[in-house]
Amino acid sequence: MKQNFTVRHGAVDGVETFLSVARHRSFRRAAAELGVTPSAISQAVRALEARVGAALFSRTTRSVGLTEAGERFLSRAKPAFEELVAAGDAARDLGQRPTGLLRLSVPRAVVPLLLEPVIASFCRAYPEVELEIAASEGLTDLAAEGFDAGIRLGQFIAPDMVAVRLTPPFPFVVVGSPDYLRGRTPPERIDDLRGHSCLRMRRSNGSIAPWPFVDGNKAVEAIVSGPLIAHDYPTLVGAAIDGLGLAQVPGPLAKAPIADGRLQALLTSFAVTAPGVFLYHPGRRQVLPKLRAFIEHVKHQSTDPPHEGARAKGRRKPDGASGSS
Repeated sequence: MKQNFTVRHGAVDGVETFLSVARHRSFRRAAAELGVTPSAISQAVRALEARVGAALFSRTTRSVGLTEAGERFLSRAKPAFEELVAAGDAARDLGQRPTGLLRLSVPRAVVPLLLEPVIASFCRAYPEVELEIAASEGLTDLAAEGFDAGIRLGQFIAPDMVAVRLTPPFPFVVVGSPDYLRGRTPPERIDDLRGHSCLRMRRSNGSIAPWPFVDGNKAVEAIVSGPLIAHDYPTLVGAAIDGLGLAQVPGPLAKAPIADGRLQALLTSFAVTAPGVFLYHPGRRQVLPKLRAFIEHVKHQSTDPPHEGARAKGRRKPDGASGSS
């Protein structure tokens, strides 16, 4: 049997016309309200009655009344049509001003670095927007999981996404605490890591990430070992501060503990550079005012104003970088 692949029409055709005639008890006044001719009103009502299979109005030369079928139809169609109109108004409201629920998928490391400074100010600036931050180390399908946007390292963003830069490029740095390094020879070459306890990251695909480096113009992956495997960078930073071993983490995450002496940066001449952190979303046509407001707010809060670029092309994944960020 041949299938019909056309969209069914007519489910609500004529309902607005019916409600206007029922309200005014007049085809002519309904025509004036809807801005059409009385003949068009009559045709729409006849088509609706044919589809329903019953007469909805009793007509005379002097008056228009509802039949029993018309009364029943009115009792169900009126609230349903009003709800449909309200649904359109609600959707239109989301498309005209910043309001509603804004859901962002972000890795844990991004929350203290990027979001904590702007969350409070954004919520104060846009009280009609509810901001939901879902911290997850795994890569997220924004559309399938109902997110408006995500925040990730640039190399993990799909090519069909529109990306907005939030940070400049930064190095992945090897760090160790003074307590760990006391009595040990700090590594000066990549091969020296074999004699150290190295804290590792498990990627979202289940593999353990090697440590990426650059030796001159050559990309190098170091297979390291140590007492701890984590699923996020903040855990690695904390373990390194506690003296459990060396860790390789995004530079911005280690900036504060390096500055206050809790960590020391090592092998800096071999550090690989990541493209930076980006906010990404499916496309400009799908950017509702709530997301646009958030993007603009982050831009104004940043000391290095991000810019919206072309779709996420050419952001190459640094060799060995973790896929869980």
